[in-house]
Amino acid sequence: MKYSAKISVEGDAKNISKLFEPETKEFLNKRAFYKLQKKGNKLEFKITAEDSTALRAILNSITKNLTVYEKVKWMQKPKKK
Repeated sequence: MKYSAKISVEGDAKNISKLFEPETKEFLNKRAFYKLQKKGNKLEFKITAEDSTALRAILNSITKNLTVYEKVKWMQKPKKK
């Protein structure tokens, strides 16, 4: 079976795109990959996988990087006194 998914991220598409561009976009076994597409301030990940395990792995990879990005942005916010 073939699987596909799309993740849309709204806000700061430019910086998030920079975060993912150097990433290896294809797994070594060529079972899954994703493409990035910017639409204004929105970023879309178009994911394709050969099996559900590969799909889950690439989704985990993307969401882990997004979580790190969110945490760094949160830490950079000025603290309210």
